[in-house]
Amino acid sequence: MHKKEIVIAGKSINNAKKALIMLHGRGATAEDIIGLSSHLNIKDYAIIAPQATNYTWYPYSFLAPPSQNEPWLSGAITLLSEIVSDINASGIASENIYFAGFSQGACLTLEFVTRNARKWGGAVAFTGGLIGDKIYTENYKGDFEGTPVFIGTSDPDMHVPVERVYASTNILKSMNASVTEKVYANMGHTIIPDEIENANKLVFS
Repeated sequence: MHKKEIVIAGKSINNAKKALIMLHGRGATAEDIIGLSSHLNIKDYAIIAPQATNYTWYPYSFLAPPSQNEPWLSGAITLLSEIVSDINASGIASENIYFAGFSQGACLTLEFVTRNARKWGGAVAFTGGLIGDKIYTENYKGDFEGTPVFIGTSDPDMHVPVERVYASTNILKSMNASVTEKVYANMGHTIIPDEIENANKLVFS
């Protein structure tokens, strides 16, 4: 299971009014994803980046049956719940907690916020979709109350089919998230400046 190893940056959690949870991709590190923070409009945020044990949040594709990715997937969801509780305990309300992830971290971002829909600060998924061999709508509860969400992806993408991105967007919208989805032709499995610009404009404004 995932150990609670967290890298922090930005403002001290006790002095910040907003917090950003950043989730790295498969084979990457918390430091890697924190490197992205210098391009985001988050200078007054506390930044919290958990490190996945063995550098992966779950072992198989996000499109595998969820049971194949256990107990790692549930462990990752539990870890995020603990981090949110810790941030809340420090005095930052959920409506001032933001999420951003890339690839596997983007999938986990969307999965967590949709399983725990409420008024969040916002969420950014750089190439990701809801997790499972199909979408398990029974896992998703709550009301986003207009939470801004930006999802950027490539068509095609080697790991994330654009059809899953569309389906994920529809689920979030049905739960009252304010979703902007942008599909880039042949972008590749990466993050481009236009995605950063959209994240800043729509979520970290």
